[in-house]
Amino acid sequence: MPTTLNPTLPQRLQRQLPSSAGPQSSVQSEPEAIAEFITSLQKIMAFSSATSIRAVNLSDTRTAGCLLTGIPGLQHLHIWLSIPFCIMYIAALAGNGILICTILSQPSLHEPMYIFLSMLASADVLLSTSTMPKALANFWLGSSHISFDGCLTQMFFIHFLFVADSAVLLAMAFDRYVAICSPLRYATILTRKVIGKIIAATLTRSFIIMFPSVFLLQRLHYCRINIIAHTFCEHMGIARLSCSDISINVWYGLAAALLSTGLDIILIAISYVHILLAVFRLSSQEARSKALSTCGSHVCVILLFYIPALFSVFAYRFGGKHIPRYVHILLANLYVVIPPMLNPIIYGVRTNQILEGTKQMFSNLAKGLK
Repeated sequence: MPTTLNPTLPQRLQRQLPSSAGPQSSVQSEPEAIAEFITSLQKIMAFSSATSIRAVNLSDTRTAGCLLTGIPGLQHLHIWLSIPFCIMYIAALAGNGILICTILSQPSLHEPMYIFLSMLASADVLLSTSTMPKALANFWLGSSHISFDGCLTQMFFIHFLFVADSAVLLAMAFDRYVAICSPLRYATILTRKVIGKIIAATLTRSFIIMFPSVFLLQRLHYCRINIIAHTFCEHMGIARLSCSDISINVWYGLAAALLSTGLDIILIAISYVHILLAVFRLSSQEARSKALSTCGSHVCVILLFYIPALFSVFAYRFGGKHIPRYVHILLANLYVVIPPMLNPIIYGVRTNQILEGTKQMFSNLAKGLK
């Protein structure tokens, strides 16, 4: 803030130089007054400089942005690590793209289960795309800089899509529950209107849960430290750059995880308990096998989604001192490309309708090109 000099200071200096004083007294008092004046100026300049430096420190990360180090301790292997990550990312884009086009182009696949599957594929593509391009640019070109607003945006979409993925898996579990436990009411329960409401609720819940984290990060004061030991921005990684108390961010992150992913896991488990009870009540062995086979792909996707996430969380919370930092970062990067890459393969191999629909789509495309 601007500072002004004291206007009465020259008057005080004049009063210290009386006209009636002799030459000797004038010589003695004038240096003292000048020294006092210089001391006052030095104090004012020191205060102003300290205030300016403090303001720069608090806003440095916001203005200078952040630096993503990549995988700490493995920077010399970035080029080699980029090859499998790039292959998995391209496979995820291609597989999920084909899956989405197959479901949209085949009228026989316009059913609730496949609509939810197309939502899962879309969320997987967006999740991997929100992280991998920046990580690959870092590996190949050393492009580690990201603006503070860009870092917040990336953080929001990563967590938003993760929560949305979890909600879609819950919707798919509900679909299997209705199909097996109430097959005669399946068409009347899961109507297009209900599916639309489920989609809207999924997106709304994800937004409501994750949007406050942006404001929780913006309220913090940041110092000159702007290095994030990761390949992408995540909530606690940004919060740890702050000089402020981040206990609110820690508790909010824990509450958000429990109320979204934790609650989804519990509801999915309850759904499958009811599904198994209904299956084991069937008298025919063939009917049991058919019912369980319809859930096989979904169970594989659930395990592929939640097991790495839970392992990463528990390893970070309880094994942080024993597991190297680069292991956590590698797991986090593998997590955003391996499930999106394998999900289309799982459903394509285990679901005949999708396999036949894909063949039909490429057959129609080949006929159109002739």
